[in-house]
Amino acid sequence: MTTRIQFFGATDTVTGSRYLVESDGARVLVDCGLFQGYKKLRERNWAPLPFDAASLDAVVLTHAHIDHTGYVPKLCKVGFRGPVYCTRGTRDLLQILLPDSGYLQEEDARRANKYGYTRHRPAEPLYTRDDAERSLGQLRPIAFNERFDVAKGVSATFTRAGHIVGSACLALRVGGVTVTFSGDVGRPNDPIMKPPAPLGPTDYLVIESTYGDRRHPSEEVMETLARVVNETAKKGGVILVPSFAVGRSQHLLHLIAMLRGQGRIPEIPAFLDSPMAINATKLFCDHKEDHRLSEDQCHAMCHSAQYSKTPEDSKAIDRRDGPMIIVSASGMVTGGRILHHLRRFLPDEKNVVLFVGYQAAGTRGRSLVDGTDELKLHGQYVTVCAKVVQVQGLSAHADYEEMTEWLRPSKLNPKRVFVTHGEPSAADAFRLRLRDTFGWDVVTPDDKTVWNLEANR
Repeated sequence: MTTRIQFFGATDTVTGSRYLVESDGARVLVDCGLFQGYKKLRERNWAPLPFDAASLDAVVLTHAHIDHTGYVPKLCKVGFRGPVYCTRGTRDLLQILLPDSGYLQEEDARRANKYGYTRHRPAEPLYTRDDAERSLGQLRPIAFNERFDVAKGVSATFTRAGHIVGSACLALRVGGVTVTFSGDVGRPNDPIMKPPAPLGPTDYLVIESTYGDRRHPSEEVMETLARVVNETAKKGGVILVPSFAVGRSQHLLHLIAMLRGQGRIPEIPAFLDSPMAINATKLFCDHKEDHRLSEDQCHAMCHSAQYSKTPEDSKAIDRRDGPMIIVSASGMVTGGRILHHLRRFLPDEKNVVLFVGYQAAGTRGRSLVDGTDELKLHGQYVTVCAKVVQVQGLSAHADYEEMTEWLRPSKLNPKRVFVTHGEPSAADAFRLRLRDTFGWDVVTPDDKTVWNLEANR
């Protein structure tokens, strides 16, 4: 019996996580993400699958972020009819995220057709909101630390990863070997999330490397945020925060509530302008098993901003002048309402665009962080006059030192480690660090590469 793993995403990039594990006729896909960033990556979302969707026995998801789950509706649309296993928190988040993803893709196609900035006639969405809603019926929620059967001869266990609500590391037992997938790993001292749990024994390890070549700065995040808000408010400016709807938005609202409560920032209006982030914020407080906040802290977080639920609410924000804080998705400026706000506020030098999460290569967010003087939005170039600030200390990903210290107590001795989910320099740097620190056999796999996994004899 031969067990093998094949990588169909998250190699040389931080997006598109998809790993196919096969053994004795069983076929399981671990994560099913969308590619984001450079056009050549996004085009892979439209390419025919390199395997038959209908042949899969199951899909298992580590967490809800779209680069790990956003292809699920398309997979179901082209023939997958099996179960999609995930944690309960991930199930609850996907009921928000996937329909929203389908809606945004429909809106992008509609705008492209209306304003003519597409080479496709007509532009079509990858999948629709209805497609996403149908795929939700295939979700099968599983508790942390509960062993469950995935397919014939395949079982699995989720342990807490500490990245977002419901995020998990996955230990897959198949063909006589254990393969552990880290998913995205959170930080040991995150102010809102509980830390990642230690890993159990494993034969093979597939591990992320988002921050594999750098450490998070030791900056005091509260001080930095207070300074940016106070300086911008004095000028009557707008603090515009492109934020991931799940995780970073809640972290940011918590910090705003704390700073206001301590009298360290003025009581200027704050808006949470993302239906997905609004729903995720409400859901956050329902999953106490994942986070550190008390009832009072959850209440303060949920009431730290005005909720902009409708498109009319969002447009009304753009008719206002500062000072104010706008938190809006998406975190890497790949779509959503943030694009309209950037068109309105980027050309004014008294405003600030504040980034609080990782910006993948090829995204608008990365272009802004790298200092571009123009940004293409809805087919037109907008001049960048606003100040751009990035706060690294708000990241939800562990850096290389935090990852190493997380792995050390587990006393792992894997036969091989596969480093994925990182840009080439980060993945290779983390490969070297793991090899030199633990003496492991560590590789950065190429896309579509097949690796045989040997069982213990």
